[in-house]
Amino acid sequence: MLNRQVMQHFHIERVWSQAGYFETERLVQFREDVMAAIMAGDLIAISGPVGVGKTVMINRLQDQITADKKIIVARSLSVDKPRVVLPALITAPFLDITGDPDMKVPTQPERRERLLQEAVRKAKKPIALFIDEAHDLHGHTLNGLKRLREVISAGGGSLSVVLVGHPRLQNDLRRATMEEIGHRTTKFEFSSIGDERREFVSWLLGQCLAEGVDLSDVFEDAAQEYLAERLSTPLQFAEHLNRAFTDAYRMGADQVTRDIVEETISVGFDDLDALLSRIGYSPKALADLTDTRLPEIRRFLKGQLDSDRTDELSTLMRKAGLPI
Repeated sequence: MLNRQVMQHFHIERVWSQAGYFETERLVQFREDVMAAIMAGDLIAISGPVGVGKTVMINRLQDQITADKKIIVARSLSVDKPRVVLPALITAPFLDITGDPDMKVPTQPERRERLLQEAVRKAKKPIALFIDEAHDLHGHTLNGLKRLREVISAGGGSLSVVLVGHPRLQNDLRRATMEEIGHRTTKFEFSSIGDERREFVSWLLGQCLAEGVDLSDVFEDAAQEYLAERLSTPLQFAEHLNRAFTDAYRMGADQVTRDIVEETISVGFDDLDALLSRIGYSPKALADLTDTRLPEIRRFLKGQLDSDRTDELSTLMRKAGLPI
């Protein structure tokens, strides 16, 4: 975050997070497509890399659904997703349908599902259950969510489940072992900026600079072009704008130039481990995916394995859909 002195020096009136929402026709169409899938009661998977704006988009979608009053929004707020099991996820629709935060959800499976069927029938509205960070859910839990939708449907109700996570979620759902749920899932890939990165940089700066300030006087056009070439997500843009303005201020400059911006790009920004982390693959996730010991995966990421083993692991990862 920029300090007050830097903001005053460059006539920045608000922080990047207060710029508003970068709305495009493509994003409007994306929300409409997801809404149609929700109305159809589908099992939905929305994936995008770290910092792309999935949470902001989902919050706007939930607000839209709530305002329309045609669907009841249920949100899973559980934080530790790798440890979350189906009973915890079933609690969310119970609490949001009834509106009673103190409700005691039954622990006996048969009774719990029957009561949920009844609650959905009484609500007389479709239910949309949103689960963020879904890439960390176990495969058994995902299959359980598919079965839960079937149970609700058999009881005369409608439940759509919206899974939101990193691209790893999409890759997992395409695996042969996940065919039962993967082939029944409507998949969306989310990119908030897409090919409009250059437009996004100008929009973001324009939204936050004081009225009457000429954008190019503060941030050189060539510097904007360079950022648009190297970066791809709102989170990356916000971070590197902070670095660029801070470095320019320390140098006593009145304008951020391309040379200054080039110096702000993190060391290792394009390294393999960084690229894989952005799409949800930590070293442990890679070890599980390739059935390889964690120390060996770390050596692979550092380029310390022999060429034959490196090729073998690279082939396994490519087959799993990783950009290796």
